Amino acid sequence: MQYTAGVRRTGSALVVAAAAAALMTGCTPSADAGAADKPTRSVQSPVAGAAAGGSGSGGTGQPKPAEPVSPSPVKSGGKTKPCTIDDVKVEEARQASVRPPGTGTGAAIVAVANVSKSACTLQGFPTVAGAGNGSPDKNVPLATTHSGSAVTVSLAPGTRAWTKLTFVNVQGEADGYCESGAAPASFPTLVVGVPGAGAHQTALDDGIFALCDNKATVTAYSAMKPS
Repeated sequence: MQYTAGVRRTGSALVVAAAAAALMTGCTPSADAGAADKPTRSVQSPVAGAAAGGSGSGGTGQPKPAEPVSPSPVKSGGKTKPCTIDDVKVEEARQASVRPPGTGTGAAIVAVANVSKSACTLQGFPTVAGAGNGSPDKNVPLATTHSGSAVTVSLAPGTRAWTKLTFVNVQGEADGYCESGAAPASFPTLVVGVPGAGAHQTALDDGIFALCDNKATVTAYSAMKPS
């Protein structure tokens, strides 16, 4: 009888275990169903979070106004230095195409070049003196009348500025005469001043400088060549 009871208890336990296993199999979702039922995690983008005030920032949920963008500062390269006596050289002087009538020089175009390796500026009117015997220390300063207004001229290395010198012309033939009654003057060279950049001696490319009354009308230095 003991043996029979033990067999019955064992059989009952197996039946209960099988029933429980069947119940669990019927209730367990498939792998796909389990993935679909899992709760999704909401990820807030940095932009959305900023608009809502952000976590831990004490935001009120209202969008923040856009911050003004300040323009980048413009850096200045600085001013170009004024030309010095070592920067420039009077390269040529030639008779102008437009000059008063007469037998003298009438008018001359003078070119000043930047012979340095850096840009420089000049501004103003030339001074003029006739060099007696071609010697700068034996010169006769001419009274000058300014024509036009002076502007700053920026000279890159190798470029030129120009001025026009118009003289009281000699009249008549041969040695000629001056309408004022003064004796005509003639100079092999002129000493031309450049504001802030010294005085420079130059000769006319054709002939000599002939004029009356020791005076001249001068234009300011310009980047445009006069006629």
